[in-house]
Amino acid sequence: MSKQSRDQLATRLGFLLLSAGCAIGLGNVWRFPYIVGKYGGLLFLVAYFFFLLAVSLPIMVMEFSAGRASQKTMARCYHELSPNKTWRMFSWFGYAGPVILMMFYIPLAGWLLSYCYNIAIGTLAPLTPQEVGSYFGAMLQEPLPMYFWAVIVTVISYIICALGVQKGIERYVKLMMLGLLFLIIVLAGHSLTLSGVKEGLAFYLAPDFSKIQEAGFFNMLNDAMNQAFFTLSVGMGGMMIFGSYLNKDKSLTGEALCIGALDTFVAFMAGIIIFPACFTFGVEPNAGPSLIFITLPNVFNEMNGGEFWGTLFFIFMAFAALTTVVGVMESIIAYSMDALHWSRKKSININFGMMIFLILPCILGFNVWSFIAPFGEGTVVLDLLDFIVSNNILPLGGLILLLFCTRSSGWGFDKFVEEADTGTGVKFPKAIRFYLTYILPFIIGIIILQGYSRFF
Repeated sequence: MSKQSRDQLATRLGFLLLSAGCAIGLGNVWRFPYIVGKYGGLLFLVAYFFFLLAVSLPIMVMEFSAGRASQKTMARCYHELSPNKTWRMFSWFGYAGPVILMMFYIPLAGWLLSYCYNIAIGTLAPLTPQEVGSYFGAMLQEPLPMYFWAVIVTVISYIICALGVQKGIERYVKLMMLGLLFLIIVLAGHSLTLSGVKEGLAFYLAPDFSKIQEAGFFNMLNDAMNQAFFTLSVGMGGMMIFGSYLNKDKSLTGEALCIGALDTFVAFMAGIIIFPACFTFGVEPNAGPSLIFITLPNVFNEMNGGEFWGTLFFIFMAFAALTTVVGVMESIIAYSMDALHWSRKKSININFGMMIFLILPCILGFNVWSFIAPFGEGTVVLDLLDFIVSNNILPLGGLILLLFCTRSSGWGFDKFVEEADTGTGVKFPKAIRFYLTYILPFIIGIIILQGYSRFF
């Protein structure tokens, strides 16, 4: 595939929404609001914004820059930008990471479509809080319905990707992202009318030093750093592919700032939606899947017009998940085209055909293969897949890219900055060269070690 035949995104808005859609995922909704409230509201947000600017955004700019300069995915980027063959051994991160991520992310997106449908038809409306919890548990014990919904997600994503970069991915992800942003505003506006809005916003945002003392100041810093690093999904080449579809009109630092702001906006507004509702109906806010699939359905069951608002919420969640699936699957497709010189059609058919089978271990891990406990009792196959991506491929991929862009044996800082600054807009701050070269690698090392310490 030559540079001249490279697909291009038609609009800047399409690039911004597609990149943001790939980054915005379930962690934005079921983890970010809870840890903001857990660690003292505004105090955590200050730490989070600091690490977002200091850790994630520079690496995002590097990933965009490497993609745009090479006009390739991670499959060929290191080959194109440096004569040093050592870097090429890390190219596989750009395929393994997205594939393993989709092995568990597609089933999770299937859960959301299932809930969207069942809340819309009123299946959950007559259930008691205990029965809602049992409903979720029963869903995990039924592999065939879970597989059915995961296949639906796969088929929707296949159709969008098969339509091409501009007519499929850019067009439909743009529509889903605009729909997602509209739904956020509608849902947040409704939450602000609930009786528990004052208590909910106080839990979420009011500065509270006692919460930090209780949870631990360094734990707060670690969680802020982790959230900031992982929220933009840098490190496994997803942003590199979108950079390769981009023209030279705009500098890349400003684009990364826009995407970071959009990602943070969605995560922040999720808390505005969730906490007033929880406090209105006396439901304890939790983190993780139980918040989405047990806590919030109970809230909607208590709410006037709950089926309507519940359906809207799960459509919003489904859009967040589907934009991620489409964006990541596109990076898998493009990687195969670059690495193996396949046609787009062949790459789509083979990779989606593989994914139909690769989603099975995660689904079966909750039932037929529940005896597999990778990290001890209570853990499942999903935990192993998540650990491989979140604690290994993402941070290691980010570290390798950082070293590649700052070391003379790789691409080199000057060449990276030249590419990042091409076009109009915000320029990359050259004054942070020492920080990027010697301090940020150390910070990412801490993220990696801390991730291992939590599991072992």
